[in-house]
Amino acid sequence: MDFIINLLVTAAVILILSYAMSSVHVKSFWTALWVAFLTAIFTATIGWLLGGLLNLVTFFLLEAIVGLIVTALMLKLVDKLVGNFKIDGFLPALIIAIAVAIALAIVGWLRGDNEEEEYAQLEQKPQTEQIFQQV
Repeated sequence: MDFIINLLVTAAVILILSYAMSSVHVKSFWTALWVAFLTAIFTATIGWLLGGLLNLVTFFLLEAIVGLIVTALMLKLVDKLVGNFKIDGFLPALIIAIAVAIALAIVGWLRGDNEEEEYAQLEQKPQTEQIFQQV
């Protein structure tokens, strides 16, 4: 369910930015949804490898910036593959990547996704199991 929500949010951001920026051209919401899907697939496969290499070069100090650059590169790759989607230049792709990251962070915050709480709960489970084993 989270993947579908992320796709819809990404498609909406791409469509909104296509109206706001003259260098981004999207024919319809379905095209934006297809672009969001392809970008997610490419980022999970090709982008993962590319991001790993770039993070090794930067010694993992610039991981967030590398993630944004990789997403922008995947958007440019999708630009070459999808006929009804066009980004003129790298800077608009980077702006879209930043806007998508911000939008997905806000949606995650609104849904209550908090990794720190999940990690704390995972750390507490073995302790309770140890108590039951002692009894």
